[in-house]
Amino acid sequence: MISDPTGFDYWHILPGQGIYYNPPMIRNGEKMQHQGYTTDLISDFSIDWLKNRDKSKPFLLMSQHKAPHREWAPALRHLGHDNDRVYPEPVSLFDDYSNRGLAIKDQDMTIEKTFTKLDAKLVPPTNMTPEQLQKWNAYYQPRNDKYLKDDPKGKDLVRWRYNRYMHDYLGTIKAVDESVGKMLDYLDAEGLADNTIVVYAADQGFFLGEHGWFDKRWILEESLRTPMLISWPKISKTPSVNKNLTGLIDLAQTCLEAAGVEAPKDMQGKSLLPILKGKVPEDWRKSFYYHYYEYPVPHRVRPHYGVITDRFKLVHFYKPDVDYWELYDREKDPNEMKSFYADPSYADIVKELKVELAKLRSDLKDNVGSPKEAYGNSENQKKKKQ
Repeated sequence: MISDPTGFDYWHILPGQGIYYNPPMIRNGEKMQHQGYTTDLISDFSIDWLKNRDKSKPFLLMSQHKAPHREWAPALRHLGHDNDRVYPEPVSLFDDYSNRGLAIKDQDMTIEKTFTKLDAKLVPPTNMTPEQLQKWNAYYQPRNDKYLKDDPKGKDLVRWRYNRYMHDYLGTIKAVDESVGKMLDYLDAEGLADNTIVVYAADQGFFLGEHGWFDKRWILEESLRTPMLISWPKISKTPSVNKNLTGLIDLAQTCLEAAGVEAPKDMQGKSLLPILKGKVPEDWRKSFYYHYYEYPVPHRVRPHYGVITDRFKLVHFYKPDVDYWELYDREKDPNEMKSFYADPSYADIVKELKVELAKLRSDLKDNVGSPKEAYGNSENQKKKKQ
């Protein structure tokens, strides 16, 4: 999606998540059909908007991509980008989910069981032209024929799917990288770079084989940790890494402060400008709240909420058939393959974190129960949408 929130005068929207090739889109309410690779189209539309904007005014552009959403279909030019590389396996690729409760064991998002033929590119994406399909098949068909001949089973099948997944996922990322490069080049060429805040971020993390999974949704690190890069040369020209607890919720306050606009009192984020200047406020947050409740579909991830600090995560799994706690210690167990909740040596830590969690739930008014309709894509909700 490309939009200009300052004036709402230019929208390109992908219906649903959109598709990777020749996507239908909605522009200012009008349905349109486009030809090409979706990432490239969004990039081109974004740059067109920059070129045709009212250059006498400040601007805010949001350029949001389909990639790398499922089913991870790379651009044709990026097929073979990794030269059939064999990717290093995460230590938890074959996680057996011992030392943790039912929620983590009983989900539907594994490379082993949930990966479809479309995910694995054993069938091509929809909506391709004959010319596109010919190039697609020229790359995938010989590799698929070898897969069918070898007929891997068990762990060998998981490894094959994992490597196919990594090729495709990273292939879609290459086009996003090119898109970002084009927009940064435009800002440089127009002399806008020094006084333009550029935020490059995902909306969540993503599992790349860790715990045997793809997708997201969990309080676990690969899903929780959200990639975010910020550039504003006028404020900070020296690259740096900050490890304070931040989130996308902070971006609104950051933009408001940069624009000299006072943030409404009911907003929950914190401006990142002090951090960008290398001056972390003494009262910066020491904990972060997490709550997920979309159940049972997609992926059968049970509702859970928890508190995150720089080292620990205390999480409560609840609804509809579970009610238990887990504690992760990322210093001792960075891959989060064990719960320390029942360990007596962590009793004081659990007590402290429960107090902090109760405070966060109260401050954020998330301790009164979510509305019934908030709990995921129930079958009734799906029927209503149809």
